[in-house]
Amino acid sequence: MIMSRIEAHSSEDTGTTGDLVDLLLGGLPAEAVLTDSDVTASYANDMASFCPAGTPAVVVLPRTTEQVQHVMRTATALRVPVVPQGARTGLSGAANASDGCIVLSLTKMDRVLEINPVDRIAVVEPGVINAALSRAVGEHGLYYPPDPSSWEMCTIGGNIGTASGGLCCVKYGVTAEYVLGLDVVLADGRLMSTGRRTAKGVAGYDLTRLFVGSEGSLGIVVRAVLGLRPKPPEQLVLAAEFSSAAAACDAVCRVMEGGHVPSLLELMDRTTVKAVNDLAQMGLPESTEALLLAAFDTTAPAADLAAVGALCEAAGATQVVPADDAAESELLLQARRLSLTALEAVKGVTMIDDVCVPRSRLAEMLEGVDRIAEKYQLTIGVVAHAGDGNTHPTVCFDSADPDESRRARESFDEIMALGLELGGTITGEHGVGVLKKEWLAREIGPVGLEMQRAVKQAFDPLGILNPGKLF
Repeated sequence: MIMSRIEAHSSEDTGTTGDLVDLLLGGLPAEAVLTDSDVTASYANDMASFCPAGTPAVVVLPRTTEQVQHVMRTATALRVPVVPQGARTGLSGAANASDGCIVLSLTKMDRVLEINPVDRIAVVEPGVINAALSRAVGEHGLYYPPDPSSWEMCTIGGNIGTASGGLCCVKYGVTAEYVLGLDVVLADGRLMSTGRRTAKGVAGYDLTRLFVGSEGSLGIVVRAVLGLRPKPPEQLVLAAEFSSAAAACDAVCRVMEGGHVPSLLELMDRTTVKAVNDLAQMGLPESTEALLLAAFDTTAPAADLAAVGALCEAAGATQVVPADDAAESELLLQARRLSLTALEAVKGVTMIDDVCVPRSRLAEMLEGVDRIAEKYQLTIGVVAHAGDGNTHPTVCFDSADPDESRRARESFDEIMALGLELGGTITGEHGVGVLKKEWLAREIGPVGLEMQRAVKQAFDPLGILNPGKLF
């Protein structure tokens, strides 16, 4: 219904691209409005495979809240769709352009406005790079935990839009836990503030949480108040090798059941281990069926690693290697950090899923992915935030081969179906976007879908904000 309203209106003669550009230039500097088709085409999509992207009419790069408001007032007046973007490192097509849209790139709004060590908050604009924020607060002895694997490139606004996670979520949680308040420009250009700067606050509905993970479909985040933590000690890492994925998953269950709180608990299956070896010659044993990495950033990490190492051995680990210092820990983590790059090198193109299942069903998930890979005769490697049950089955395929591309897409769908059968969710941290909107409807059901559409209608009655995403 939302899309049909946009399409019906745009079929009328409400204004040409020239009118749109002229109106935008009425409140924006010329350098902030890009119209060259070769340039605007480079903003058409994020990093997801199998996600269609349209041709934007114009790309706008505002630097102030007032400029964002002007863009939204113009879009509302002309009924032009607006697609908000960060660094376009997303993996669901949520930042993909629609035909004739305004791409609203927020990368120029990149200031850290405040770091407050007493209140333990940072106030930032949406274009701030995650790693830049982490380094800035670190100078004050503070820590911003959410750490997506693209943290050197991705923006805080994009992290908020997709409710992203990272390696440390097993202990520290995801982005949503750290977003205390937001300034949001609504579809009609009004500015709304949500949330708080205080340690506690329960005034009214939690609209802040509503915007986290909304993929730019409800409003444009122009400022965020983020919670911080004291900077923890350097973590120490342990690597444990297993002769089966089931044994590694058993070790994960033992660690969590035992009450341990690792700062990182990651799993790589044999396909991923082999890909990393092939790419970087890291010397990981070819007989390894699964590699488990655990880390602790406590005051006595060596003792914690020893306890977890014993649990791994009890679960059947063939070798347990604890690091002695931070430098050795970093070496052990290199294999995990190279995982996705290594899997991309297998065939040149990947589809990265992020199905999350209960930790107790993790072994069934990995076994199921193995069956799916065999069924479709594809290479599918799995890396997982094992402490969360958040798996990243990564389908490797040749995009120039139509049959292999078809099998890749079908295997991807089967993996999502498997996740739901195991009591999981279709996305733990990448979002829905274009790629998974059919599966969102299956997960939340017709009543849930109806209520989510009602929320969308309340915030965006004309349906101009990121149309075609989510549902």
